[in-house]
Amino acid sequence: MWVTGKIIKRIDWNEKLFTLVIDADIGDFKAGQFIKLSQYANDKRVARAYSLVNAENARHLEVLAVTVEDGQLSPQLHRLESGDEIEVSSKAAGFLVLDEVPAADNLWMLATGTAVGPFISMLLGQEVWRKYKNIRLAYGARFQEDLAYKAHLDEIAAHHSEQFAWQPLITRENFNGNIQQRIPQALASETLQQQLNCSISPLNSQVMLCGNPDMISETVELLKSMGLEKNLRRKPGQITVEKYW
Repeated sequence: MWVTGKIIKRIDWNEKLFTLVIDADIGDFKAGQFIKLSQYANDKRVARAYSLVNAENARHLEVLAVTVEDGQLSPQLHRLESGDEIEVSSKAAGFLVLDEVPAADNLWMLATGTAVGPFISMLLGQEVWRKYKNIRLAYGARFQEDLAYKAHLDEIAAHHSEQFAWQPLITRENFNGNIQQRIPQALASETLQQQLNCSISPLNSQVMLCGNPDMISETVELLKSMGLEKNLRRKPGQITVEKYW
């Protein structure tokens, strides 16, 4: 089922990376879930999933997207302006939610690119702060300009300075405060753990991964070698995953 949404704002982080703020009634959702956006092309509906960045109680929906030159939908979305309409799935879906993740001392959020969106949604809520003592976010991208919501994350870190910290990992630029490594390599060398002053252990940690499949597959294998296991409903573990394509 679909409802008609209206674009009320857009934010351009760079020439390809953008946020759409949408007025649409989809009912309640859980932080970490996604919706589908849809438009017609040549009389055929084209739909793609986008995670919600906004808090659960926010008035409007917010999605972070990147335009792909030969994509079937993203170039159309990139052309949308305030006042334009977009079809939105009537309900959110997905299992990358805190209800599915056991409590622990340490919660690690590992994201690449636009996959940081669901983690920002969680950080804007209340549950994550009640459930975990230490929360760490690693945000991987190619260039510094690809870090959407950087100011928002800095604000969250300042507000929750004793509980939360985040770390950019920019692979194609070197700047002060950056780790110029991919997430798996930074974890393997323990550079990331040292920078964020937090350990990863099957005894006290949960790890949520969201992003490109290569990062996820490499990181999951590394975490397994450290004694962590996939988190399943029938057998709770420490690794929760959502791939972004």
